[in-house]
Amino acid sequence: MRDMYYIFRREFYTVFRDHGVMVFFILLTLAYPVVYTYIYSNEVVRKVPVAVVDHAASPVSREFVRLWEASPNVEVVARCTDLEEARHLMHRKEIYGILELPEDFSKRINRGEQAHAGLYCDMAALLNYKALLQATSDVAVLTNAKIQVEGLPYASKIQQEITAAPVEIREVKMFNPQSGFTSFIIPAVLILVIQQSLLLGAGTITGTLRDKHRALVPRDSHYRHAWSIVAGRGCAYLPVYFVMAYWVLFVVPRLFGMTQIGVKADLLLFLFPFLLACIFLAIACSFLCREREYAFLIFVFTSVPLMFISGISWPREGIPEYWLTLAKIFPSTHGIDGFVKINNMGATLPEVLPEYASLWFLAAVYFGLACFLYRKEIVKRKYKTVML
Repeated sequence: MRDMYYIFRREFYTVFRDHGVMVFFILLTLAYPVVYTYIYSNEVVRKVPVAVVDHAASPVSREFVRLWEASPNVEVVARCTDLEEARHLMHRKEIYGILELPEDFSKRINRGEQAHAGLYCDMAALLNYKALLQATSDVAVLTNAKIQVEGLPYASKIQQEITAAPVEIREVKMFNPQSGFTSFIIPAVLILVIQQSLLLGAGTITGTLRDKHRALVPRDSHYRHAWSIVAGRGCAYLPVYFVMAYWVLFVVPRLFGMTQIGVKADLLLFLFPFLLACIFLAIACSFLCREREYAFLIFVFTSVPLMFISGISWPREGIPEYWLTLAKIFPSTHGIDGFVKINNMGATLPEVLPEYASLWFLAAVYFGLACFLYRKEIVKRKYKTVML
């Protein structure tokens, strides 16, 4: 225990002496969640600039366009004579959608036939596409209901309402009432920030030692046991990241009014094995860093793939099984699932027991792996001492 305390104290001082490590452990963890959440704080997209190409130029088509423009998602900024003119505006990014009504739009409706309305969207921004598609669908449903009612001039008001909407649909958006992007994706980003910043910071510490041609295991009597080295380093990172994780997972969501319906005690209990798994993963992966800059080169690019294979931004049913299997070896996958269930869906700790147990298992595995790697370094140090 004295050895572990000595290593803890030395590693703790190293964290706050190295400016690069401070950037990853403190500054990145403080700033990145705030910046990312602020960018998407509007939750949904409103007033997407669009153009209208109305070939019919009839009262029915003008009414359709008027209802479409009345939607909060749409802002008509141009009325074009043909589709080619509207396409030029889209190429210049002046608009992100085009509504085209053909010449026979009104004639088909008056003859009792099915009319067609064309919606063209710039798919570079999926949120714009979602807003325009929803607005167009709502207007189409409203127009259909109006046409059905006009076909029953002698029916009672109740009969007209039943004909227009024979099945009443009530949309209830559970756990994300505003259907916003922030409440959907930010919880996963917050968890990833903790894991990735630990990987970067721990990798920088190890890379710095090797960059300066220093031994990972000094010739010191306190560095006799691999487990005490790993535990000492882990204990140095744990208090720092308990504070930072509280900021990331509790304070930042409250600052931006995000969904928080979970019990704080359950979240804190779930957070403990997640931090341990991330810390021991970072210590084990730090052996990949041969130079100080290697941590940035190795770990930064993994953030986006880890987001996708976690199943939060893309349905698990659409991800190949081998990617899902690979995702299970990272604490972020189980951390994202458990955090979203507790914080956003109100689950209790027993209800996330599979994720909770998986994090403890990963913590044990990565602790063992880190001990194994340090054991090799200790043996190497003893061999060099004997040779000398």
